[in-house]
Amino acid sequence: MKTELSNNYSGTLLARVICLLLCGTFFVLQGGQAHSYPEANDTEKADKDAWQVARWLGMGWNLGNQLDAIAEGVSNETVWGNRPVTQVTFDKLAAAGFTSVRIPVTWMGHIGSAPEYKLEESWLKRVEEVVGYAEKAGLNAIVNIHHDDNYWLSMKKAIQGEEQNEAIKAQLKAVWTQIAARFKDKGHFLLFEAMNEIHDGRWGWGDNRKDGGRQYAILNEWNQIFVNTVRATGGKNTDRYLCVPGYATNIELTLQSFVLPKDVVPGRLLVSVHCYDPMDYAMSNKYTEWGHTADAPKKVTGDNENQIASQFKALKEHFVEKGVPVYIGEMGCIHRATEREEAFRKYYLEYFYKAARTYGLAPFYWDDGGKGLCLLNHATGDWQPGALEAIGAMKKGLFTEDSFYTLQTVYEQAPR
Repeated sequence: MKTELSNNYSGTLLARVICLLLCGTFFVLQGGQAHSYPEANDTEKADKDAWQVARWLGMGWNLGNQLDAIAEGVSNETVWGNRPVTQVTFDKLAAAGFTSVRIPVTWMGHIGSAPEYKLEESWLKRVEEVVGYAEKAGLNAIVNIHHDDNYWLSMKKAIQGEEQNEAIKAQLKAVWTQIAARFKDKGHFLLFEAMNEIHDGRWGWGDNRKDGGRQYAILNEWNQIFVNTVRATGGKNTDRYLCVPGYATNIELTLQSFVLPKDVVPGRLLVSVHCYDPMDYAMSNKYTEWGHTADAPKKVTGDNENQIASQFKALKEHFVEKGVPVYIGEMGCIHRATEREEAFRKYYLEYFYKAARTYGLAPFYWDDGGKGLCLLNHATGDWQPGALEAIGAMKKGLFTEDSFYTLQTVYEQAPR
């Protein structure tokens, strides 16, 4: 199966080299692997650069429920049931056609007291080790601050008063200073993501909708502190790609409220959003089919395909066309029980990824490791039943170069 995947994957190393060179990108060698990243070009090429960044990131995968796992206020790699991730898993991902990995990290429980907020050496070392797995496998990697937003990095606390917000900002600066300094000599295959899903506890349906933009302003301020802090650490961080999220990583709210931070290097900031739409299909079995050909009682009411395409089109018009790259840091669709249900799942994935490709976005699949979204065992690299077929649908949608293969043709080939 590994050979079959390699033969079908249009993004082999040689093909990627040729394609990326034609697109005006260049390569740097890291640990014997070829990593490419788009050049920082002038503003007239900004739109093209944004598309190139999405193509460079390509097909992403999340190491979910692992370094982000937390219990009783302390993050721990195995506390949510997964065994420690290994090099073999990253090698399997690369062989299957993934080009980037997102490594969510919760730092809570490994942060010292104020004002230094010193990070625990053993936890930093483990994060560094896992980043090394990605580097050795030839994958791009994104490291972030993840579930800390339920603890110290709290919007709910920040809106209580300026004193609380100032304390959070001081800790945010201290933590990112240490993370950035630890990795400042790593090549540009490594990206940093400021934080995860910031909201007041109501996932975008809380006081943010009636506080006159106060919460949005706070998040924009936090994103600016992140950019300033990383840049100040020097080394390769002076022009490393940095990722900043919108409110709750909600697409609608990001379009409404996000302000791109100021940066000393043009074209090096990416916007992060998440998309599990529709939730009652992608993340639960409440509905088992999706799309215009699905049985009405078995699907979410409405135009399922347009829900995806219209959001992605809006992201393209608001950001990509203005030279700001966008990636979907989390998405996914749970396994289904029957052959027909799995056919609709594969259709959903192919349509989602083709829409991402059409509108210049890079999608990252959330893999929870052993649960409904799992593609492979994080410790052994063993593929789950149906995983390779699902990956095949994603690859087809994202990497197919045939001009006759369009979002419309995907739509027309939906299961019957």
